[in-house]
Amino acid sequence: MRKSLIVAFAAAVPLTPLLAQSMPVSQFLAKADALQKKGAMALFSGDVGKLKAEVMNSGKQLRAEQVAAKKARRKTATCMPEQGKATVNQTELLAHFRSIPPAQRNMTVKAAFASMMRKKYPCPA
Repeated sequence: MRKSLIVAFAAAVPLTPLLAQSMPVSQFLAKADALQKKGAMALFSGDVGKLKAEVMNSGKQLRAEQVAAKKARRKTATCMPEQGKATVNQTELLAHFRSIPPAQRNMTVKAAFASMMRKKYPCPA
């Protein structure tokens, strides 16, 4: 009985606070650079999954914010196409993150990803 109560509580805890935590761009780039130095051995590193999850979570959060803004008839921060139609490759993501001045790299991956999406998928005027 007690075990099922714990499982029910764990299932009820929202994941959004976990998703809302975003690493700074400086840390993301440090991990990405370390992985690139490993070459093919990087595939065996857990950091690959962490970096991918960071970008995926940022994209999901931005999409949710965009949908909520549209439903509320507010201007959206980004105009990303429907899910599955927006494409971002590793090279352009890292290039965008590296274009951020070092003094500003304390911004979250989500904020940096949002700036990339605004450039890549601008909203009509």
